[in-house]
Amino acid sequence: MASRQAKPEFSMPANAPEGLQTDPKRRAKGHNLKPLARLAPYLLRYRGKVAAALVALLAAAGATLAVPLAVRRVIDHGFSAENAQFVNQYFAMMLVVAGILALASAGRYYFVTWLGEKVVADLRTDVFRHLLKLSPAFYEKTHTGEVLSRLTADTTQIKTAFGATASVALRNLVLLIGAVIMMVVTSPKLSGLTLLAIPLIILPLIVYGRKVRKLSRSAQDTLAQTAALAQEALPAVSVVQAYRQEGRLAEKFARATRAAFESAAVRTAARAVLTAMIIFIAFGSIVAVLWLGAQDVLAGRLTGGALGQFVLYAAFAAGALGSLSEVWGEMQLTAGAAERLAEIMDTRPQITAPSHPVALPQPPRGEVAFEHVTFRYPTRPGHKALDDVSFAVSPGEKIAIVGPSGAGKSTIFSLLLRFYDPQSGHVRMDGVDIRDTAPEEVRARIALVPQDTVIFTASIAENIRFGNPDASDADVAAAAHAARVDAFADKLPEGLNTMLGERGVNLSGGQKQRIAIARAILANAPILLLDEATSSLDAESERHVQEALDALMEGRTTLAIAHRLATVRGADRIIVMEDGKIAAAGTHDALMKKGGLYARLARLQFTDGDQAGGGE
Repeated sequence: MASRQAKPEFSMPANAPEGLQTDPKRRAKGHNLKPLARLAPYLLRYRGKVAAALVALLAAAGATLAVPLAVRRVIDHGFSAENAQFVNQYFAMMLVVAGILALASAGRYYFVTWLGEKVVADLRTDVFRHLLKLSPAFYEKTHTGEVLSRLTADTTQIKTAFGATASVALRNLVLLIGAVIMMVVTSPKLSGLTLLAIPLIILPLIVYGRKVRKLSRSAQDTLAQTAALAQEALPAVSVVQAYRQEGRLAEKFARATRAAFESAAVRTAARAVLTAMIIFIAFGSIVAVLWLGAQDVLAGRLTGGALGQFVLYAAFAAGALGSLSEVWGEMQLTAGAAERLAEIMDTRPQITAPSHPVALPQPPRGEVAFEHVTFRYPTRPGHKALDDVSFAVSPGEKIAIVGPSGAGKSTIFSLLLRFYDPQSGHVRMDGVDIRDTAPEEVRARIALVPQDTVIFTASIAENIRFGNPDASDADVAAAAHAARVDAFADKLPEGLNTMLGERGVNLSGGQKQRIAIARAILANAPILLLDEATSSLDAESERHVQEALDALMEGRTTLAIAHRLATVRGADRIIVMEDGKIAAAGTHDALMKKGGLYARLARLQFTDGDQAGGGE
């Protein structure tokens, strides 16, 4: 049995783009169950359970098919007193058959349902693991709600198919095949006439089934749109309420929900029509054939027991075919779900390790260099976020990056973390082009304090430990103290073990940022990236945290983005960004003497009496 860490089974074509295909017109045209074949490797991980399910299935079908044989013998031998012992024996055997049928059906249900649950658990794990590998470019193009819908609703649909639906489908398929064989054995003539009706059943199943599958996919896409809307609105509920937009968004969600319902209703109607067509054609054909069989009994060419046997097998076949027609619609829906999940697994991360990654030098020095780097975001190909940017940072040097919003400051961090690769130029760490090494190795040498701190639904300690999962409780406590997290955590009932709400809604912006700083302290990386690390702190907390950061920056390479120029006056060098280019570089005093953008920004921020280091 494979472990949970087994390699994902969905293949990833080399030419697959990083972005989900959500336009039905641009999808590959196909109207079969081919997407389900990609789930087969997940089943093959558990061959023992599959074999047990098949054995139980065959036993249940065999027991069912044995009943008409007993009925024929009883009818042909009659119910006279002299045949009482014979009749008793047959009914006793039928009771044994019923027991076998019950046990086999229970086994079939258990094994098939177990497989469905396990396959979906493995599939969800693989999809989520793959989603974590996709670079930010993917999430720029794809709504998170769309992704979550595929991860939850579509996998649930597959679980249903692999559980109840697959069980019903396999049972009826085996029963149909067995019933048809026994019909031929019982009466080749009547069977031949019955089989002539099969094309009349299969044709609408194939043709009309295409429409059902298309409608099923449309319904799933519409449902995903409602999930995307909810995912976007609920985390921002405070903003929604502050601007009194509850009614408008509720109506927008209601419209999306109505659209999803209408799409599902059309799909359901199509499946209902398909089911009605199949059942009427099947049973109508059987009625016609049985009328001919009755004529043979009247003419003495067929016994009553043989006709009864044939009737039961024909009923089994018709019932199985009718159930399969319903299952076919469900499998079409599942094929759509599998196709949508396959699109995720086929999406290749833009940022990957080379086939033969170059190891970064040991011990790490903390050198950073940008060499003629030009970069455009995938969603804005016409705009240069960075335009021929070159600079170098020596080990232990403290560099501040300043400039107006949109100048390219955060882009420098994104490229250094290798969330993206530049279209031209090189980004080097300790002399190695980071495209030539594994992204994980690059990021292991960087500690980041972002402007927008992400808080996970976990304790304060676990949120800090995100910077180093192997850190001890003592190390976590030390990092919390250095970042002044304990200043507010100690006032909580459980201290650092206090659970935080989703996204840290019960924390202030400054408290969140102190947790982010504690993470960076715990990571103990040679390169620090500080994106407005103290912007959300009050004056007293900022003083204490700045002291912690000063100690942390000692001996480490530091790049700090700052809008508040008072916080960067002590930097070894200040890089001034404007329109994706380096407008100037130097110390605070040199840039003030030079004039230009930096001096203009400084005059806007500093008061006449606070040239030495005030605030805003």
